[in-house]
Amino acid sequence: MSDFTSEFWTWYAAGLTLVSILACLVLLWISGTTKVKASADNTTGHVWDGDLREMNNPLPKWWVYLFVITVLFALAYGVLYPTFGKYQGLLGWSSQGQHQAEVAKVEKTIAPIYAQFASMTPPQLAGSAPAMAIGERLFMNNCAQCHGSDARGAKGFPNLTDNDWLWGGDPAVIKTTITEGRMGVMPPMAAAVGTPEDVRNVAHYVLSLSGSPHDSVRAAIGRNKFGACAACHGMEGKGNPAMGAPNLSDNTWLHGWGEEAVVRAITKGFTNQMPAQAGKLNADQIHVLTAYIWGLSNKAETAAAN
Repeated sequence: MSDFTSEFWTWYAAGLTLVSILACLVLLWISGTTKVKASADNTTGHVWDGDLREMNNPLPKWWVYLFVITVLFALAYGVLYPTFGKYQGLLGWSSQGQHQAEVAKVEKTIAPIYAQFASMTPPQLAGSAPAMAIGERLFMNNCAQCHGSDARGAKGFPNLTDNDWLWGGDPAVIKTTITEGRMGVMPPMAAAVGTPEDVRNVAHYVLSLSGSPHDSVRAAIGRNKFGACAACHGMEGKGNPAMGAPNLSDNTWLHGWGEEAVVRAITKGFTNQMPAQAGKLNADQIHVLTAYIWGLSNKAETAAAN
């Protein structure tokens, strides 16, 4: 990778910044020493609007001093803060460092709030109104963009209010999903299945697994070709949570329902990513958020635990 990087741009940015600051002083010096030949009435000869004449007077001293102060301020700022290329400044300030300090300050402030939830299990937390109020805000700020404000998802984004889980709905699994994220990949399977007709036949067999409308003749033919898909979904099409392979025998269709949707899935495949939240949320926040998400689809268990 070092073959594609260079120190040139660091020196270029530093030099350009310094030259620009010094050029301001040079410009000020030139404007203060350059003499313009004036007429007898001390004007430069420039006239606007018929009678508005430019006088040949020097710049006001207060303006010159203010200009010099801004240049000196820029130089001092460049010495104290990262301004010139890779130079970090005497104060060692960085936006990342400031962000981390502010995050640490906030976490210290909210730590007592989360401490009361640390020893509670997800079912217990799901029955706690204060915990769920916090969990809801965490969800709205970090999860609702994909799963919706009601957590019912959308095409390509799982519904979190039912009991259909790609990777498993146990609290420990949900916590792992939130913390580390997930990457679900269904590769294009058309070549492995066979001809376009074979793909369509397998699609009808997949539809038959959930009792969806299908062509029984095509489904019977497609059953023999389903073996290419069984490695992930199982011979009965019930999926594999260890791989995030969905259950094809229920009525939950993450990427669309019907013959054409299934044919498209077999032909083109899918890649779905759930981003890891560990870099955005701390362990205490993930604990509460886990309970909130688990509670969305486990109302009975929550009531029993409380």
